Amino acid sequence: MKPSKDITRLIEIMAALRTPGTGCPWDLEQDFASIAPYTLEEAYEVVDAIERGDLADLRDELGDLLLQVVFHARMAEEQGAFAFPDVVEAITRKLIRRHPHVFGDIKDLSPGEVKNLWDTIKAEEKAERRAARESMGHLPEPHEAGFLGGIPTALPALTRAQKLTAKAAKVGFDWPETMQVIDKIHEELEEVKEASSSGQQDRIEDEIGDLLFAVTNLARHLGVDSEKALRRTNAKFERRFKAIETGLGERDRSLSEASLEEMEELWVAAKLAERAPGPSS
Repeated sequence: MKPSKDITRLIEIMAALRTPGTGCPWDLEQDFASIAPYTLEEAYEVVDAIERGDLADLRDELGDLLLQVVFHARMAEEQGAFAFPDVVEAITRKLIRRHPHVFGDIKDLSPGEVKNLWDTIKAEEKAERRAARESMGHLPEPHEAGFLGGIPTALPALTRAQKLTAKAAKVGFDWPETMQVIDKIHEELEEVKEASSSGQQDRIEDEIGDLLFAVTNLARHLGVDSEKALRRTNAKFERRFKAIETGLGERDRSLSEASLEEMEELWVAAKLAERAPGPSS
């Protein structure tokens, strides 16, 4: 087989990899559950390429993510459930239905009105899917029931926490003022302190979770994506820690040889260097 820009070739390659007897032994032993972690990983690598501004890498990572879609569709086809064309049909139907202001008679909507319309149509679709499953005797999963249902449990915990509070806020279950959320964070921090002195690990974990949840709620109130903010801080920590390693190397010292005070000195220097204004252009 030769590479091609035609999606059909990718589908053919996936079919070949999954063909018993002649296909790839590793691909053949996979199922939906074993592939799911790779699907999440590829999605994160797409985000990483975007945040780094690397469009060449983004092209490759999008291809890897597309492979995941084709892989899942092929396994579903083997079970007689659906095939890749059905996936394409499903998303095109959804896009057309959710954009009546583009493909229908509704015109001249503001961005806010478009968002409200999208939410309304999405809720209708969710109700229709639930009714269809129930008609076939399938009970809804616990995370699908109720007003907060439908927020995937596989989402990163920070993202899911922020989505849960955002959805609850739509019916008024929210702190009216941002300062109230900040006060809640102080309250949760005090409870962490109390739990930490108790020595009860379950209690400590529970209180840490409450604190993190309150912080994601504050992020939402301030219009900040908590997951993105933490990824940014992770990158900052890695960058500054690398500066510590570099600084120690210039002194012919290793991390294991350095004192905390010495590492802190280099950390502060790296922090100040980042904050220093760049040369004028």
